[in-house]
Amino acid sequence: MAIKILTDTSCDLPDEILDQYQIEIIPLRVTFANGETYLDRWELSPELFVKKMAASKTLPKTSAPDPSTFIEHFEKGLREAGEVLFISLSSGLSSTYEIAQMARRMLGNTKVRVFDTLSASLGTGIIAVRAAQMAAAGLSMDEIVKRLESILKSKLTIFTLNTLENVVKGGRLRKIEGLAGDLLHIKPIFLGNNDNGKPELFEKVRGRGKAIKRMVEILGEKIGSDWENRIVGITHVHCLSDARQLAQLITERYNPGTLWISDMSATIGTYAGEGGLMVNI
Repeated sequence: MAIKILTDTSCDLPDEILDQYQIEIIPLRVTFANGETYLDRWELSPELFVKKMAASKTLPKTSAPDPSTFIEHFEKGLREAGEVLFISLSSGLSSTYEIAQMARRMLGNTKVRVFDTLSASLGTGIIAVRAAQMAAAGLSMDEIVKRLESILKSKLTIFTLNTLENVVKGGRLRKIEGLAGDLLHIKPIFLGNNDNGKPELFEKVRGRGKAIKRMVEILGEKIGSDWENRIVGITHVHCLSDARQLAQLITERYNPGTLWISDMSATIGTYAGEGGLMVNI
């Protein structure tokens, strides 16, 4: 039985990859302080997002699709295939997973499954692609979910912030602390927690260049070998040159089988801020 793979717009997969694997995305919403609401990615380009975010004194609010939106996409997927698998943004970061589960129960169709990636950005996107590859190979829903659960145990998310401005705007850091951190060029490096899907501060370094090099080192410390079978996904908020530098360093040192660079969606970029840089494996 054919399986349709769905995910949300926080997956950050490039359009050509979505088309290649016939993955459909469900948009999250982004609301700015002036009340303007946009569908992430569909109505809000990365360039417009960065411009509007910089002009606002408060962070935009992100929200998950409502149950009716999920039901609409689930029903469409069921018409196209016999089963639907929705690959969700981390339940530790968003209510997307919870609302998708609610919609599944409301629909009352056992042919719809919802999978929590405990990840974000291309971390979610890579898992969606793996699911699509397995579906195309003819694996059953149960087999796919079992293998995805195994993938979760070895996935890795690393990201760094170039400025603490959005952390201050979001109330997670006092203004004076954020100012001091920026003046001292302190760059925090975070790792994703594979148990709860939330980011945790790993260490702090001084200077953007050192942060990028340290990210590459951490990859080797955490991943080890088997790079030829890895998909590496790099996402950024308006810092393509840094993303390319990170990609070059990773390629020179590890030579992964596949490497993608993509813009970070507004959903995740809201908290990362301009200059946010993330790598997922």
